Amino acid sequence: MMKEINFDMDGTIADLYGVCGWLNDIIAEDTRPYEQAKPLLNMNVLARVLNKKIANGYKVNVISWTAKNGSEEYNARVEEAKRKWLAVHLKSVQFNAVKVLPYGTPKQEHGCGYLFDDEEQNRVAWFGVAFDEKNIIEELKRI
Repeated sequence: MMKEINFDMDGTIADLYGVCGWLNDIIAEDTRPYEQAKPLLNMNVLARVLNKKIANGYKVNVISWTAKNGSEEYNARVEEAKRKWLAVHLKSVQFNAVKVLPYGTPKQEHGCGYLFDDEEQNRVAWFGVAFDEKNIIEELKRI
């Protein structure tokens, strides 16, 4: 198996859908939900596990989507908000790549190895091993 670990953000490590009014904000092209999303797991523990993986030769990436039907300008702001979120919540992790792709882009074309993603369609289409958003820390320790 390729020594590469890939993460989706929204609904996987960031609780975008738990932000009150998230959908209305996205329709209005407001980046607030991306900025205010709370972590879905203990980020200190995740960072320690990921940094151990990196020390053991793994590449760690983010493969996430922009907003559905977002304008080019809005999607650029969404990407910036996601990068800032990662810098705040996983500041010690040196990602090999952070790819914020247009909504619906096949993720399997942008990574390999392991994928953590809450979207079943992305896990099914993935060419490596894919996990849902449950038990991320435990699954990472088994890899």
